[in-house]
Amino acid sequence: MSDALQELADHIADRQADAVVSTSVTHGELTVEITATEADEFVEFLRADPTCQFSTLIDITAVDHPERDKRFDLVWHFLSMYQNHRIRVKAQVRDDQVVPSITGVHPSANWYEREVFDMFGILFSGHPDLRRILTDYGFRGHPLRKDFPTTGYTEVRYDETLKRVVYEPVKLVQEYRQFDFMSPWEGAEYILPGDEKSEEAKG
Repeated sequence: MSDALQELADHIADRQADAVVSTSVTHGELTVEITATEADEFVEFLRADPTCQFSTLIDITAVDHPERDKRFDLVWHFLSMYQNHRIRVKAQVRDDQVVPSITGVHPSANWYEREVFDMFGILFSGHPDLRRILTDYGFRGHPLRKDFPTTGYTEVRYDETLKRVVYEPVKLVQEYRQFDFMSPWEGAEYILPGDEKSEEAKG
């Protein structure tokens, strides 16, 4: 399988030299890194080329590397049922960069790209309806960025007095920010059945 994937990697790199940055076959998986600006044309090549025939989009996601200039790795996964191959396509993307949408090639990318926009803040040009899909209207920030606070910025709750949902800034008292990292079992002040056996073993 690795030999077949390496041949496929060489074929892709040869035919798409302007788009491909690097290829690798690791643990039986093919990864191709491309230039983000070439995403739509490269994906069209993967779908149409007789050697590739990656006709099924499996997923689109991203990885945040806040220490890098090109902060994000945008990642697409494709399947070729005709050739029985899978491929991972990656592109490094700056925080302010706009990536071509692949919805023109794979309409199923619509919601995937909306999710990536919602969670990471990556923008896609040519998307038919790029808006949040998982968070609420007026949500601030992008939850899967590593600099997003785990508590978020806003608390949403139903107010019985006002009879409606209200939005309030998150306010946590200091004791909720301190952790002793003990499990509930370590912090317990009672003896559980069987604990005496471990004490006997120590003695």
